[in-house]
Amino acid sequence: MIRYANENDFELLSNYDTHISSTELRNCINTKKILIMFHNNSFIGWLRFNLFWDAIPFINMLYFLENYRKKGYGSQLVNFWEKEMLKNNYKMVLTSTQSNEQAQFFYRKIGYVDCGSLLLPDEPLEIILLKNL
Repeated sequence: MIRYANENDFELLSNYDTHISSTELRNCINTKKILIMFHNNSFIGWLRFNLFWDAIPFINMLYFLENYRKKGYGSQLVNFWEKEMLKNNYKMVLTSTQSNEQAQFFYRKIGYVDCGSLLLPDEPLEIILLKNL
C-alpha cells in the first residue's frame, strides 16, 4: 500500500529521515510531499519530494529499509509518484544522485536520463536526472 504521510506518521518518519529538520519534516507531511509504502501492514520505505524552481517535481529522498531493497518496491513507489505528478499536470520530473552511488543505475533503468550535474566542494559529482511523463 502507498499513501501520503500524515501527522500520525511523524514519529515513524523522524526515526529514519534524519536528513532534514523536524520542522521541515512536519512541513513536508503537511504539504503532502512524502509518500510512504507498506508491505503486509509493515512500513518499508518512503519517497520525499519538493518542487525544483518551484515548478518541477524533484525526488529528494527515496529510501527503503534494508530487507526491502532490490525487490521492485522502488520502481512501484516511483511509478505511483510519477502518476500523481502527471495527475497534477506536471510534464517532467527530476531527481539526483551522487556519482558514487548505485541509485543512478536504478533511475536510468526506469527511464530517467542524465541532464546535468553539480559539483560542490569536497563532494562527489551530483548527477541530475530527468524523466518526461
